[in-house]
Amino acid sequence: MNPVGNNASRNRRWAWIWSAYIGFFFIQPAFEPSVRLWILTLAATALFVILYAAYIRAYDRMRPARFWIIAAFFFLGVLCFPWNNGATTFFIYSAAFLPFCFTSKRTVLSLFAAISIVVAAEAYLFRVHHGFFFIAWPNALIGIFLVLLVGGSNIFFAEQRRADSKLRMAHEEVEALAAVAERERIARDLHDVLGHTLSVIVLKAELAKRLIASDPARAASEIADVETIGRSALTEVREAIGGYRARGLLAELEAARNTLASANVTLITDAKPIDVSNLSAAEETVLALALREAVTNIVRHARANNCRLRFVTESGRRKLLVEDDGEHPLIREGNGLRGMRERVESLGGSLHVERENGTRLLIELPLRTGVAIS
Repeated sequence: MNPVGNNASRNRRWAWIWSAYIGFFFIQPAFEPSVRLWILTLAATALFVILYAAYIRAYDRMRPARFWIIAAFFFLGVLCFPWNNGATTFFIYSAAFLPFCFTSKRTVLSLFAAISIVVAAEAYLFRVHHGFFFIAWPNALIGIFLVLLVGGSNIFFAEQRRADSKLRMAHEEVEALAAVAERERIARDLHDVLGHTLSVIVLKAELAKRLIASDPARAASEIADVETIGRSALTEVREAIGGYRARGLLAELEAARNTLASANVTLITDAKPIDVSNLSAAEETVLALALREAVTNIVRHARANNCRLRFVTESGRRKLLVEDDGEHPLIREGNGLRGMRERVESLGGSLHVERENGTRLLIELPLRTGVAIS
C-alpha cells in the first residue's frame, strides 16, 4: 500500500482509504475494555492521523520530510506495541512506505530486517506480563510476517511505478522534441514560401513604380501580378501549415522562370525536359524548395544576368545544379540555406555551395534502388 501514486492530484483523494488498516489497532481495546487503554489508543490514533496526512503531503511534493515521517510511524509502533499488540500496524505502514522512498533494494531490505529485529526484540522483552505491558509471541510473528509480505510486495509495485514514470518522461521528451522539430519545419517552410514570394512582390512593385509614368499599361500589369502572387502566397502558406511543402518541381521551375524574368535574369536550361516521374514526393519537395530558395537568393543578392539550371541523374546520384554569374556578398549561411541543407541531408543527400565568378549550388540525392538511370 502507498497512499500517493503517479497522479498525485487524483490519488490524494483516495489516499485515506489505506488508513482503514488502523482498525487493527482497536481490536485489543475492543476485547479488553479499559479506560486507560482506550485513551492511549485514541491518542495514538490521533497522532497517526497527523503523521499520515503529513506523509501524503510530503510524498506528493517529494520532500525529505517523508523519511522522518516513516521513522515516526516506526517509533510510534515501538512505543505502542508493548501495551497494544495491534500496534504492529504502524510497523506495517513503515514497511509499506519504504520501497516508494528508497530506490536501493538493498537499503529497503535492510530496513525490513531492522524492523523485524525490533519487533522480535520487543516481544522478547515483554514476553511475560508486567502489569499493563505484554506482547504475545503470535502477534509479534504475525507482525513480522506482514511487514515482510506487504513491504516485499511494495518493492515490486514501487519499481513498476518508477519504470512507468521513466517511460512517461521519455514519451514527454519525445513529444517535446517532435514539437520543436515541427516548429522548425514550419519556420523553414514559411521562410521558403514567404521569403520567395515577398521578394517577387517587392521586385514587381518597384518595377511598377518606375513604369507608372512611362508605361502605365505595363505598370498595371505588374500590379495585377502582385495581386495574383499575393493570393498564391496565401494559398501556399495554408498548404505549408497543413503539411504540404511544395507545388512540384516543374511548377517551381516555371515560377522560377517568371521570377527571374521579372529581375531581368535569363534562365538557361537543357533542351531535354526535366523528368520527375521517378522522383518520390519527398525528393520532389526537397528539390522544388531548394530551387525556390536558390532563385530567391539570386533575385535578392546576385545582380546576375544569367542563371543556368541542370537536373541530371548520373553516377547513382540525382543532381540539381543552379549557378549564376552575379555577385554574392553574403558569405554567412542564413536560415534559408540552412533549412535547405537540413532537408537534403534528411534524405541522405548533400549540398555544396561555391562562390567564384558567381554562385554554384549543387544538390545531390542518392538514387533509390530500382530506379533506372536516365
